[in-house]
Amino acid sequence: MKMVESSEEDEDFPSMESVTPQSKINTIYQSKTEKGIRKICFELLDLKDAVENLCSNTRTKYMAFMRLPVEVVELKHELNELQKHISSQGILVQDIMTGVFQELERWSHVVGDVLDANNDQTPETDNIISDEKENRRMQFLEHVDVLLAEHKIEEAIDAIDSEERNNPELKQTVDAGECSSFKSSFMERKSILENQLIEISQQPSVGILELKKALSGLLKLGKGPMAHQIFLKSYGSHLQRSIEDFLALCPCYPETYSATLSNLVFSMISSASRDSGLMFGDNPVYSNKIVQWAEWEIESLVRLVIENAPPPETSSALRAVCVCVQATLNHCSALEKQGLKLTKLLLVLLQPYVEEVLELNFRHARKRVLDLEGGEESMPLSPRFASPLSALVKSSDRTHIDCGMRFIFVVKEIIDQLSQLSIMHFGGNVLTRIALLFDNYVDILIRSLTGATEDDNIMELKDPLSFKAETDAQQLALLGTAFTIAEELLPMVVSRIWNVLNEGKETGNADNLLPSMSISLDPKEWRRQLQHSLDKLRDHFCRQYVLSFIYSRDGETKLDAQIYLGGKEQDLIWDSDPFPSLPFQALFGKLKQLAVVAGDVLLGREKIQKVLLARLMETVVIWLSDEQEFWGVLEHSSVPLRPVGLQQLVLDMHFTVEIARFAGYPSRNVHKISSSIIARAVKAFSARGIDPQSSLREDEWFMEAAKGAINKLLNGGSGSDVSEDEDDEHIIMEGEVISDSDESPSSLSSIETHESFASARMEELETPVLTDSDS
Repeated sequence: MKMVESSEEDEDFPSMESVTPQSKINTIYQSKTEKGIRKICFELLDLKDAVENLCSNTRTKYMAFMRLPVEVVELKHELNELQKHISSQGILVQDIMTGVFQELERWSHVVGDVLDANNDQTPETDNIISDEKENRRMQFLEHVDVLLAEHKIEEAIDAIDSEERNNPELKQTVDAGECSSFKSSFMERKSILENQLIEISQQPSVGILELKKALSGLLKLGKGPMAHQIFLKSYGSHLQRSIEDFLALCPCYPETYSATLSNLVFSMISSASRDSGLMFGDNPVYSNKIVQWAEWEIESLVRLVIENAPPPETSSALRAVCVCVQATLNHCSALEKQGLKLTKLLLVLLQPYVEEVLELNFRHARKRVLDLEGGEESMPLSPRFASPLSALVKSSDRTHIDCGMRFIFVVKEIIDQLSQLSIMHFGGNVLTRIALLFDNYVDILIRSLTGATEDDNIMELKDPLSFKAETDAQQLALLGTAFTIAEELLPMVVSRIWNVLNEGKETGNADNLLPSMSISLDPKEWRRQLQHSLDKLRDHFCRQYVLSFIYSRDGETKLDAQIYLGGKEQDLIWDSDPFPSLPFQALFGKLKQLAVVAGDVLLGREKIQKVLLARLMETVVIWLSDEQEFWGVLEHSSVPLRPVGLQQLVLDMHFTVEIARFAGYPSRNVHKISSSIIARAVKAFSARGIDPQSSLREDEWFMEAAKGAINKLLNGGSGSDVSEDEDDEHIIMEGEVISDSDESPSSLSSIETHESFASARMEELETPVLTDSDS
C-alpha cells in the first residue's frame, strides 16, 4: 500500500529531475490522423505485393495461351499427314483391288468351263467382287469430298482425272434414268469442282498464275470451251481496266493519244494470242475465237480514237490520225507473225474517218488558198520553194504571188503531217485531192483574169476577189505562177509521196491495200490532171485575149467577112505588093508586143512562152473556123463574091501559118485548121461560080508572099500606099490592142532577131497537143 501511495504521489507531484520515455511521448502527442495514414501505407504495401503476384500469374497463363495455337497448327499438320497417309494407303488398296479384279477377270475367262461347272459358287464370288468394288467407289467419293471440303483443288482434279481414265464409262453421255448411282455422285462432285474453278477464275483480284491454274483445271475436266470463254473475258476485263486508268490519268495529248491507246490494245491482243496457244494449243475453234475477240477490241479502239480525236478539220486531227494509222498498222504487222491478220479489218474501220479528215482538211486548205477567211498568215517557205515564185514579183504585184506561195505552203503542210504507212495506204487519195485543190486554185486565177468565165458558178469562188490581173504583164505573171507551181514546185512537194508509193510497190506491201483504196495513180496520169488545169487557164487567157483583139470596146468585130467581099476591092492590091488584111497585120503586131512582155515577165521560162503564144495562134484560127456570123455572110447566096476576096482569105491563112513557123511555134494545128478554113472558103466561092483553079495561085506563091509581109512588118514597112483615112484606121486598130508599152507598131522593128520574138526551141515543148514536127 505504501508503494501505491507513493506512486500516486509521484504522479500528482512530478519531479523536474526525471526523464520522460519516448513511447510515452508518442502516445501523448500522436494524433489520430497520423495513425490512419500509417495504416493506409501498410495496406498499400500489401496490395502491391498482391498485384505483382497477379501479373506474374497472368504472364504465365498468356505464354501458355500463345503456345496453344502453335500446338493446334502442329496437330493439324499431323492430321493432314495422317489423312494423306490414309489416302495413299486407300489408293494403294484401290490399285491392289483393281489388280485383283483384273486377275479375276482373266482367270474367269481362262477357267470358264470350270466356272460353268461350279455355278453354285459363281454368284458368291460375284457378290464378293461387287461388294469390294462398291466399297472402293465409296472410299473414292469420300476422298473427293474431303479434298473439296479442304479446297485442295489440284488434288481433287488429279483424283477425278485418274478415275475417269480408269473408268472410261464415266465420260460417256447417257440418259439420266440409265445413269448409275456412282456415276451420278461422281458427276455431282465434278460439277462442284468446276463451279469452284469458275468462281476462282472470275474473282476480280485473281492473279495471272492463279487464273492459268484454274483454266488448266477446267481443261482437265473437259470444259475447254468454257475455260477459253473465261480466258477471253478475263483478258478483256484487264484491258478495259487498263484503258480506264489511262483515260483517267493521261492528259490525252491529241497526237500521241491514239498511239498509246493502240499500244495498250495490241499488246493485250498479242499476250492473249500467245497465252491461248500455250494453254489451248492450235485448235482452230480457239484460234477463231481469238480472232473474233481481237476484231471486237479493234473496233472499240477505233471508236475511242474517233471519240477523243481533235476536230477533223484541223491539222492536229490529220496528224493524230496519221500517227494512229502508223502505230496500229505496225502492231498488225507484228501480229501477223502470230497468225493474226487484222490489217484489212483495221483499214476498213479507219478508212471512212481518214477520208473524212482528209476531206475537211483539204476543204479548209481550199479556203486558205483562196484567202476566203481573210486572215493574215505567215508562210515560212524555204528558198527552194519561194525563190521560183519570188522571181515573178518584179514584173507584177505580190497579190497573186502570195496566193501561189500560200498554195504551196498549205500543200506542204498537209504532206508533212503524213506518216509513211498513211502515205502507203492513202497516198493516192491525197494526190487526187492535191490535183483537185490545184484545179480550184486555177479557178480563182481564171476569175482574176478580165472577162467572164463559165466557171463562175463555183460556190467557193463567189466571194469578191482580192486582186485582178488587168495588164498583160500581170496576166502573164499569173500564168507563169501557175505553170511554175505545176511543173516545178508541186513535183518537189509531192516527191515524198511518190517515193513511198514506189517503195511499197517494190517491197510488195501494196498487197494489203483494200480494193477501194488501191488507187494505182500513175505519175503521168497525175501530171495530166495538172496539165488539164493549166490548159484550162491557158485557154481562157487566150480566148479572152483573142476576143479583146477581135472585138472593139463597142462590141463590134474587127475581123468580119466584109474585108473579103468585093465592096472593098481597093484594099486588095495584088500586082505589085500583096499584103495581109489589116486585122491580121494587127494580130502580128499584138503577138509581137506580147512576146516582148513575155520575154521580160517570164524570163528563163521559154517553154511557157512558146506554149502560150502558140495557143494564141490556134485560138485565132479556131475562132474564125467556128464563127457562124462570119461564115453566114460568105455562104449567103445574096452576097457578091469576087476572086480577089478568096485570094485575100487564103493569103491571111498562109500569113497566120507563117507567123507560127517564123516564131518557132508549133504550127501543125494552125496549119490544119487554116487548111480547113481555106477548103470551106473555096467551097463557098465555088458555089457562087468562082473557079478556084483560075483564081488562086500556087501555095508556094502565098507562102513567099506571107514571108515577105512578115519581113516588111518587122522592118516597119506597110503593105500598100493606102489613103490617109485608111492609114489612120490601121494606126487606131493597132493602138487599141497595145496595152503594156508606149511604143508604136513601127517601133517593133527594133527587134531584129528571131530569138527576140520567141526564143525557146521546139525540142523543149512537151505538151502533147502542141507538139509539131513541122516547126
